[in-house]
Amino acid sequence: MSEPLAQPGRPRVVVVGAGFGGLSAVRALRDVPVDITVIDRRNFHLFQPLLYQVATAGLTPSDIAWPIRSILRAQRNARVVLGTVQGVDADAREVVLADGHRYGYDWLVLATGASHNYFGNDHWSAVAPGLKRVDDATGIRRRLLMAFERAELCEDPQERARLMTFVIIGGGPTGVELAGAIAELARRALACDFRRIDPRQTRIVLLEGGPRLLAAFPEKLSGYARRALERLGVEVHVGSRVTECDEHGVTVNGERQGAGTILWAAGVAASPAAQWVAAPADRVGRALVQADLSVPGRPGVFVIGDTATMPSADGAGVPGIAPAAKQAGVHVARVIAAAVRGQAPPPAFHYRHQGSLATIGRHEAVIDFGRFTLSGWLAWWVWGLAHVYFLIGMRNRLLVAGQWMFSYITFGRGARLITGSGDDARTGADRAGPGAHERAPGRVAGQPAGSVDSR
Repeated sequence: MSEPLAQPGRPRVVVVGAGFGGLSAVRALRDVPVDITVIDRRNFHLFQPLLYQVATAGLTPSDIAWPIRSILRAQRNARVVLGTVQGVDADAREVVLADGHRYGYDWLVLATGASHNYFGNDHWSAVAPGLKRVDDATGIRRRLLMAFERAELCEDPQERARLMTFVIIGGGPTGVELAGAIAELARRALACDFRRIDPRQTRIVLLEGGPRLLAAFPEKLSGYARRALERLGVEVHVGSRVTECDEHGVTVNGERQGAGTILWAAGVAASPAAQWVAAPADRVGRALVQADLSVPGRPGVFVIGDTATMPSADGAGVPGIAPAAKQAGVHVARVIAAAVRGQAPPPAFHYRHQGSLATIGRHEAVIDFGRFTLSGWLAWWVWGLAHVYFLIGMRNRLLVAGQWMFSYITFGRGARLITGSGDDARTGADRAGPGAHERAPGRVAGQPAGSVDSR
């Protein structure tokens, strides 16, 4: 069934995805005489850069997520639809939902983000979850905390050591931040909570397929990040190719590494948005868009954010980070506004790099501003202030700032709740059953694990 116009005769804009790019486009169109329909399969906007804090028990999901309807309730030309997009009927200019509803558009903005890329080994996802959604974060938190609980009850010293070994595959920002946060969780927050085990003996292994961590950062910052992680007790291995991954551990460069918990931070794959509109795509499925971020041969259709390869002045491409998606959303809104008002279109999209940031645990971070860099304690405070500033709503800013200050003073992590159930709350032998260590190895990955990292 087709949905009628909110105001007959007004141009219709459909935005699929309420992430950084999609919301930026919607809000930039608030004073433009158009009717906007925002479609998302979840009813909240997620501040993904802090998702690792939820995964490591530093924050709760409600600290970094906000209902989309609440964000847009004062914007009278926008409505929100909770639903899953199944495809786009480009000839009819309609977005098709899984429940059969169709939403017509004059302009379409696809900002559907990215998912995990296991480089042809999708069966690894069951034992090596990635971190893109709230469900991923709470599932990882459950795995981390359950690993310590099971180690506390384990009688076998070798099995206990395996349960207290955490392997992170991928040395980009997500992998580095996870490694640092898990190290602090084990060595500080949980240090005195158990009686039979010493969480300070936890092994955290970070595997990177390339020659250094944080490949998108200057080499000196990559070196600083590695040294900072090693000071926290993290074992960093570069040039590490993962060829097998199962419930009991990983095989790296032909050697077996036992682990109770494996986390994936090695790569991303785009959503199927490019397929929906038959757009040309790169090797990971991101749509190749034109200078105005539109799809070639599809008038009025734009693809932005992690699901697009957006052009940049230096030819290197726009990084898959939140500021880039936000800038793209604002640019698309300007293109639409100019067309509605009969004005000349704005110049081609120009990405303005405002810096790349990564934190490495307590009072350690690296920042690349392009012309200069920061590292250490000062960078950590800049990183924290920047993230608090970009949170939506004063309530969330105060909550997150207060929680961080409490954690900084007490070395505590207040969200250490084991919730939910299912296989991801079980570890190692509990999941695998008898003989699991004899299962056939996984296929060799098409490229080194950890060679791609995006947010």
